[in-house]
Amino acid sequence: MRLVVLFSLAFIICQSSMIDGYRILGLFPINGKSHWVMIEALMRGLAERGHQVDVFTFFKTKNQHTNYNEILITDNIGSPVNNVTATDILRFTGVNIAHLAQVAGYSLCELIDNPKIKNIIANPPKDPPYDLVIVELFAAHCYLAFGRHLKVPTVGLMTSPFHDWNSHLLGTPNEAAYVPNIFSSFSQNMTFVERLTNTLMIHYLQMQMDYHTNKQSELVKKYFNMDTTITDLFKELSLVLVNSHHSLHGIRSFPQSVIEVGGLHLSNNNTDPLQPEVQKWLDDSKDGCIYFTFGSMVRIETFSKELMEIFYKSFEKIAPTRVLMKVAKKEDLLPGLPKNVMTQSWFSQIPVLKHKNIRGFITHGGLMGTTESIFCGVPMIGIPLFGDQKVNIQNYVKRNVAISLGSIQEVTEEKLTNALKAILNDPSYMTNVKKLSETFNDRSEPALSKAMYWVEYVVKHKNILQSPAIFMPWWQRNLFDVYGSVALVLILVILIIYYIIKFVWKFVTRKNQQKVE
Repeated sequence: MRLVVLFSLAFIICQSSMIDGYRILGLFPINGKSHWVMIEALMRGLAERGHQVDVFTFFKTKNQHTNYNEILITDNIGSPVNNVTATDILRFTGVNIAHLAQVAGYSLCELIDNPKIKNIIANPPKDPPYDLVIVELFAAHCYLAFGRHLKVPTVGLMTSPFHDWNSHLLGTPNEAAYVPNIFSSFSQNMTFVERLTNTLMIHYLQMQMDYHTNKQSELVKKYFNMDTTITDLFKELSLVLVNSHHSLHGIRSFPQSVIEVGGLHLSNNNTDPLQPEVQKWLDDSKDGCIYFTFGSMVRIETFSKELMEIFYKSFEKIAPTRVLMKVAKKEDLLPGLPKNVMTQSWFSQIPVLKHKNIRGFITHGGLMGTTESIFCGVPMIGIPLFGDQKVNIQNYVKRNVAISLGSIQEVTEEKLTNALKAILNDPSYMTNVKKLSETFNDRSEPALSKAMYWVEYVVKHKNILQSPAIFMPWWQRNLFDVYGSVALVLILVILIIYYIIKFVWKFVTRKNQQKVE
């Protein structure tokens, strides 16, 4: 018995000594639920791994951990969860970098004025002090100043695929020839016109985002008393974790400091149970079930009467196949809901998608939802609303695991019904998505473990992963000076040869003339 006790104690000591517990500050001012899903998984994972994490967030976690210190941000911004209407969506169409940089950038930087955040700046903890800062990289780049202020490494999270507007700031090679920008619908096999458009678009995004986000330097000066630029703060980033994976987003070259961890929040050990009525509905759906949601923000019930009638009629036509539809406020829903449709204000999405009777997923094309659909092996019908959703859906259409209806304005009863019947009756969609799911899930280690390893790595080794390219001016990074020098030498050589030939020709011609005379 004594040997068992001694062995247990030795094991515990050994395990605890494997990881030094670090103190980590996480600052996440974006109040989008889809962004938070990935962030929460990482921060909770670090807490469970033995690190002490202090997290500034809008979202309260369900199950507290002793190492997880939640500091809730409260202000008058308001939460977009179940709060975006059909009218609001019209304002999100198009690529407006100025608006994006204001709403998701400058206005969020002003939250640093929050007393809880200002206290971290004025009185950072000393027992123990912070070892690392983690921030979301989207448009509120001012939060990078915390790393410099606290004199610790900084890790950036991209909860979407890689942002083209940050590539030159992180030393990522320019691959416009075969890497489509985040707002395009191009594949990696682009025509000349597409490559031209893609190149111009990427440079436009970079210039626009640099111009608008560098205005945040005035807030960095105000809150940190720090004279710097946003571009200089990027040079202190030790690591960037990106929510992408080569099987879904294609092949591209990243510097060592940029690590792909797509699907970080996903796990086969999901224990979030379904509501009893939903569980029964799915279990009884012997002819299959379609899952329908526009994500955490959009309220389906706010769309026009004409559109809702299209949904109702199409759902009736596929009976006895059933439908699960997320509706935030049932009382606002158009009357006449078909009998084969169940509505709830919220669904545990992974358990729903993993249920054996789910045959398809009608989605707006958000990255988290579509990634979860691939993880679970469910084909999709896409109705993109705004942002990168059209790109995401087109990406899956090209892989033959989804059908796109174009946009919310293009949905018709015929198109939706045909898409539903194709997903339900054409086995190729299910075959293709199962294969893609297998490729996506086939990894040497879980994405969360990979992310935590590299986070701990930069605490220990600081900025060793940084690309030298971030410290070079653009003309050196793109070898313009080298190519220019080579071109100049070639021009000089050609000129010299030209004048030598000219001189020899004149000399020979003169000699010949003298002989004739």
